[in-house]
Amino acid sequence: MINNNIVFLHLFNLMAVLFLYLYLFKIRKLIGFHLGMNISLMVSGTVAIVTGVILIYQFPFEFVFITIITTIIGIIIGVIFGALFDYQTLLTGYINGLMVGLMAPMIGAAASLNMMFLLFIETIFIFSLFLLAFSARHT
Repeated sequence: MINNNIVFLHLFNLMAVLFLYLYLFKIRKLIGFHLGMNISLMVSGTVAIVTGVILIYQFPFEFVFITIITTIIGIIIGVIFGALFDYQTLLTGYINGLMVGLMAPMIGAAASLNMMFLLFIETIFIFSLFLLAFSARHT
């Protein structure tokens, strides 16, 4: 039961990030480089931490494999969102995705499969995506 819900959570997060990307892609010319840098930092960091915690909850004893996967996902998301704006933003998204991707499985392992922590992280993730969409719209 819990694994099915975690798989659904992965898909929900993926769809939310995809919709945010498509929305930002349409208005990317209106967004300044400061906001673009913040968008790249926030999305790569939150996606990496949510993915790392969810994966370590799903596979609790696969630390090395989960760390590698989470780091790659954080880097890819950081590069994709950073590439919307300029090269410096791409590098910032890359580095932030790398750092948070390395730390996220450790945070998930320290949380000891606590579903309250997962709910907290997921709430912050969704709130961050709404905040980004709102701030990009009103720039």
